[in-house]
Parts: sequence; C-alpha cells; structure tokens
Amino acid sequence: MRDTLLIVDDVEINREMLKFIFEEQFEILEASDGDEAIAKIEENSSRIALIFLDVIMPGKSGLDVLGYMVEKKYMDRLPVIIITGEASAEMEEKAYEYGASDVVYKPFEPKVIMRRTMNIIELFSYKMSLERKLEKRTRQLRESREKLKKNNEFLINALSSVVEFRSLESGEHIHRVKYYTKVLLRYLLKFYPEYNLTDEDVEQIISASALHDLGKIAIPDNILLKPGKLTAEEFEEMKKHTTYGCELLEKFKQEENSFYHYCYDICRYHHEKYDGKGYPDGLVGEEIPIWAQVVSIADVYDALVSKRVYKAAYEVNEAARMIMDGECGLFSPKILDCFELAKEEFFNATQTKLSFADVES
Repeated sequence: MRDTLLIVDDVEINREMLKFIFEEQFEILEASDGDEAIAKIEENSSRIALIFLDVIMPGKSGLDVLGYMVEKKYMDRLPVIIITGEASAEMEEKAYEYGASDVVYKPFEPKVIMRRTMNIIELFSYKMSLERKLEKRTRQLRESREKLKKNNEFLINALSSVVEFRSLESGEHIHRVKYYTKVLLRYLLKFYPEYNLTDEDVEQIISASALHDLGKIAIPDNILLKPGKLTAEEFEEMKKHTTYGCELLEKFKQEENSFYHYCYDICRYHHEKYDGKGYPDGLVGEEIPIWAQVVSIADVYDALVSKRVYKAAYEVNEAARMIMDGECGLFSPKILDCFELAKEEFFNATQTKLSFADVES
C-alpha cells in the first residue's frame, strides 16, 4: 500500500512545514539532499505515494534526481511535486519535461498544497489502475489471439492434409512448402521492401500457403493418382484444381479480410508464370500477386525433389538448375534472386524431414 510521502529539501524548516501538514494522513520520509533522496526512493519505492522535491540543493539538484528517476523509470509510477522558492520558467519547463506532476512555490499555503497533493495522488492512482487493467486486458487479448491462431493453424493443416492423403502423400509437402515460403519471404522483405509486406502479412501468407492445392479435393482419383503422364484432357481437368480451390474458399468465406485474399490468390494463381504461360488466367509479370509467386516456386521446388506417383525425385542441385534455367516455367527475376539466396536452406530442409515444429521455429 502506498501510504508514504518523501520530502526532499536541504532546509529543515521546509521539511518540517510539509511534515506538519501531512503527518496525520501519511507516513513521512525525509531527505536533505539528492543522493539521500535517491537512496530513499530505491529502498521505499513500493510504498511512496508522492515525492516533494526541492530544486536547489547541495550536490545533486532536484532536476538531477528527476533525471535519475526518468532513467530508472520511476516517473512512470511515482508522482513528483517540485517545491522551490524561485520562479523560473526555464526550470518549470525542464521539470515538466521530466514528468513532474506540479510545481509549487514556498512559502506553502497548507490547504492549497493539501488539495493539490491529494488530487495528484488520486489521479495518479486512477491512472495506474487503468494501466493495470489495460495491461491485463491486452494480455488476455494476446492470449486469445494466440489460441485462435493455433486453432486456425490446426484446422488449416488438417484440411490441407486431407488433400495430401488423397494424393498418397505423407502431409510433409504442406509443411515443407510453408517452410520454403517462410524462407523466401524473409529474403523478399530484406531485399525488395517495395512490396510493403508487414510481419502480420508474412504470417498470414505462410499459413495460406498450406491451402495452395485445396482444389485437388475435387479432382477424380483416376487423374489425381495416375502413375503415368496425363492426357491433354486429363491435364485440363487437373488444371482446374486452382479454380476448384477458390470455389471451396468462397463457400467457407465468412468475411472479406486479408487472410481470405491471400488464400484465394495462392489457390488460384500459384501455377501462373511470369511470361503469361501459366494457368488458369494467363497473368503476366507483376499481375501475379507476389505471395502467389513465392508459394509457386516453393511448390515447384518441393515437387521436383519429392517422389510422386508419376515421377522419381530429382537431386537438389538438379532441381535448382531446372528452376533457374526456366525448365519449370518462367519466374520473376526477383523471386529467382531470393531462391538463389535461399538455396542452401532449401537443400538442408530437403535432407531432413521437416516437421511442423520446424516451420514454427
């Protein structure tokens, strides 16, 4: 409980006058100079309700004490009333800059200084109470957000795993694509800030990347699981997984928000190519959303280095060469720059079976 006043003044009579006014309501601590004041603050900060602080004292001045309190963050929780016998606009301005609550001049009018002191203590106490409540509420909201994020992540990965299960994959493809997406985005943010992606955007894009092949749920087994090359008609049907995924997202959509748009764009555009030879819309260059471009190269790399029902796995250096040489379609020069920088991390991830925990770390 804060039930104590600290009176700091090198003149004993001034301390006695203030002590006489407040000793019935508060415990009183006294200090005759700045060094003693700092020692008393350090020892008793948890019970001090307010500090009366003289400005002109031998050794450390009152402003020196204020500077120390600012440095140690005591001003956030201890109100200070400056007491002085000399009117100085410069001194007052400096005191208020440090965070002093009030400046009063000697000699003291007991009723006036009592009222001003009690008002400051009450206001400061109310302010601290509001800050504690706000901090508690902020913490609760942060915890709720983290819980919701984990639940959403679980549902996204569960839904994505259904697609992998149907494709006779282990589910690790999703986790690896998320990891590759995360790595590429790190380089994109560092070297191409013009895309104006925030940390929140990055989190959402990584999560949305898990849904890139959502539309494969609607592809018939005889096409999805075919061990050989697809016919022209079968390939046309397979290409529709990009739009099927968007149709599914539309059915589940609850509101327009950035995460929905990332999911939609990645589902629809992750097979578009920089030269316009991709599908389903034949977008060219920067018409393709950058997040879809990032997921596209992550997906292609993992497809190359992974065994599928229709192909064996390529060696990592060969896969990288194929991507850089445009054998898997043309990618943005900027995305290729990021891929070149990320190659070693990709290679390491390929050699070690990534788990979801690796993606989160």
